[in-house]
Amino acid sequence: MKRIRKKILVTGGAGFIGSHLCERLLNEGNEVICLDNYFTGSKRNILHLMQNPYFELIRHDITSPFFIEVDEIYNLACPASPIHYQCNPIKTIKTSVMGAINMLGLAKRIKVPILQASTSEVYGDPVVHPQTESYWGNVNPIGNRSCYDEGKRCAETLFMDYHLQNQVQIKIIRIFNTYGPKMHPNDGRVVSNFIMQALQNQAITIYGDGSQSRSFQYIDDLLDGMIRMMAADKSFIGPVNLGNPNEFTILELAERIIRLTGSKSKIIFEPLPADDPRQRQPDITLARKKLGWEPRIQLEEGLTATINYFKDFIKNN
Repeated sequence: MKRIRKKILVTGGAGFIGSHLCERLLNEGNEVICLDNYFTGSKRNILHLMQNPYFELIRHDITSPFFIEVDEIYNLACPASPIHYQCNPIKTIKTSVMGAINMLGLAKRIKVPILQASTSEVYGDPVVHPQTESYWGNVNPIGNRSCYDEGKRCAETLFMDYHLQNQVQIKIIRIFNTYGPKMHPNDGRVVSNFIMQALQNQAITIYGDGSQSRSFQYIDDLLDGMIRMMAADKSFIGPVNLGNPNEFTILELAERIIRLTGSKSKIIFEPLPADDPRQRQPDITLARKKLGWEPRIQLEEGLTATINYFKDFIKNN
């Protein structure tokens, strides 16, 4: 039986996660419309897709309405690293809130499923560990990170209200720390920061004493979870955690990257930024049960692939 080619809209499709998703959906035989305003996304990430007749790139900001006929929508558009989302906090929260309203309105009109890329930041600086989807979070509503944290929380509210009031078919995922090739080299995220510093034998900067922990998920594992969530039974709308439950301290991450790169970098310590979470670890029991999903790629394998990407990036730039 011949597979039906779906027409899929990916907002934020030129970003780190979005560009990988566009490529994956194309490889699975779909037609993909990539929407991006290049606030943090880059054409570099999707240039290799431009020759594919089933790929279309549109420059658009989702804070303005957008009209199209598609079969599915993945809503990824939003700056996701602290450096980027804090440089224009009003723009960040507009993208989360007004963008959600516009994309939900589109999904409502054309009656198609829409997936919201939410974040583990909705849990804030958690007092429950590991974090389950039933935990409501510990978030500062007026801090430096609030534009992102509260914007994503409000977007989840909007998705649920459109579902309950207008029967829009929604899917909500909460993405935990994700890394891999195509990360922006200067986005301020810990993995890209450490790798870039290590490859250039610069001092590796740890904020705080390095005892704070994170769980790191490789991009390919996230894509598997996203696509499984979109294909899941309509009755399962989420939210669902997508992350790797293996937990590492920031100091352990730095030491591992130094070893894998053969770097001569030394580690230095700076004050911890305000509202920076002390712990972050997903409970993925629900994803295992409902999606049959769990991460397959462990930290060393994923870091090696990411380091190789950044080696090429430094060599060619």
